[in-house]
Amino acid sequence: MTIDPTVRGLADGLPEPPVPRRIKLTPASNMVPEPVIWAWEPEPGAGRIPAGALTLAAGREGTGKSSFGIWLAARLSRGELPGTFYGHPRNVFYAAVEDSWPRTLLPRLIAADADLERVFRVDVETTRFEDGRLITGETMICLPADIGPLEQAIDEYDVAALIVDPLMSTLGSRTDAHRSQDVRQSLEPLVRMAERTKALTLGIAHFNKGTSTDASQLITGSGAFKDLARAVLAFARDGEMDEQVMTQTKNSLGRDLDLPSLAYRIEGYDVPTPKGMANVGRLTFTGVSQRTVQDTLAAPVDRDEVSERDEAAEWLRGYLTDAGGEAATRDLFKDAERDGIAKRTLQRARSRLGVTSHQSGFGKKKTWVWTLSVTDDEP
Repeated sequence: MTIDPTVRGLADGLPEPPVPRRIKLTPASNMVPEPVIWAWEPEPGAGRIPAGALTLAAGREGTGKSSFGIWLAARLSRGELPGTFYGHPRNVFYAAVEDSWPRTLLPRLIAADADLERVFRVDVETTRFEDGRLITGETMICLPADIGPLEQAIDEYDVAALIVDPLMSTLGSRTDAHRSQDVRQSLEPLVRMAERTKALTLGIAHFNKGTSTDASQLITGSGAFKDLARAVLAFARDGEMDEQVMTQTKNSLGRDLDLPSLAYRIEGYDVPTPKGMANVGRLTFTGVSQRTVQDTLAAPVDRDEVSERDEAAEWLRGYLTDAGGEAATRDLFKDAERDGIAKRTLQRARSRLGVTSHQSGFGKKKTWVWTLSVTDDEP
């Protein structure tokens, strides 16, 4: 008797043969056109972030792109983001790798006035056997492996947005972020998931060390990151205008080149915690900017300003160390001014060092003090 090769394979416990792929044809006449749904549309006809698509927020370190992710999550959680979700507070999933939730992300969400009941930390629960015992743990979501359970959770919790910071860290260990084919295989399932769930999907991305003035070309990794995103927002610090700038460098579903750049600032904000004050940055948009991210990238780097911040940070570290770890704010500002350090420069140095602030004393002797964090030297 002749046995079919497929049956023989199954009987022998061999892997099942691949299912044949077939071409599926759908005439355009069977499709129904739909308008673009804008998750962020500051003004009618000026949509910036589409729902149901991948958007990138990209920039160099310290330009506020992660603070923008926090701002976005907070506005969505309150129903305050102009666009399709306006007036309807919605849940947000936030997956982050580089920042601590208790010390950084949670205080930032509080500073941004987010509804903490609606913002969810996203991790993946893992299990493994070790010495005969079942060990459980947590890790970052991995793309595309976790797309199935992630989509199920988005549907179950009626999520309006998934924010991933940084996006590159979610790629599997076997994925080469600089190979277009690898990146596409990892991110295309995410793009399709966004389309099915209609969730705003924001990925935080870093700039490389290049000198190009094309912000989209500076995004670290393969060009597939930029190609798969339907919108790209670039962030930069403009030394000439002493402000920070956000420019729409890609908007495949709407306007881009004629959308004005927006100015913003990152303000220091004190958040009370059971262990003292946490000082974090809070993003605030201040209006239209006359310059763009491209203008900023084309401008020479102000080495004097960078040097001033570095010197102020070293001065503040030494001052607080000599004072036993903390000092009254009024004394700090007075002595810094005496040594030629501006108050604003000192506040920037404070954020950089992770210096916290809290009130000390009682009654009329109550005053604000700055404290050098004991975790300052942690990696």
